[in-house]
Amino acid sequence: MAISVEEARAMTEEQLQETITEIAFEIIANVGTARGMYIEAIQEAKAGNFDQAAQLLKEGKEAFVQGHHSHVDLLEWQGQGLTWKTNIYLMHAEDQLMAADAFETIATEFIEVHKELQELKAKL
Repeated sequence: MAISVEEARAMTEEQLQETITEIAFEIIANVGTARGMYIEAIQEAKAGNFDQAAQLLKEGKEAFVQGHHSHVDLLEWQGQGLTWKTNIYLMHAEDQLMAADAFETIATEFIEVHKELQELKAKL
């Protein structure tokens, strides 16, 4: 949902709040998809399917970036002086964004651990 700050400024407060909520749900959906893919990537690595794990990490990152872009738009709006009431959905979206970001790091590390473990098992 690409809305310029000028378009947002032209909205009534009610319209702006609705738009913020829609953006929050967009963030939640995208980063939730990303987090799910990161978890699935770990499971694929555990099963020894490292190519599939890498693909899931890549697709998860693409979903994450979509959610992140929506968040950046809101940051830009605030940077240009647009303000709105605190929105619980936006707070949840930001929490989910941070969690998904952490899950990417964790998934990457777990995949490496599973690779090393599989290599060690092969040597035995």
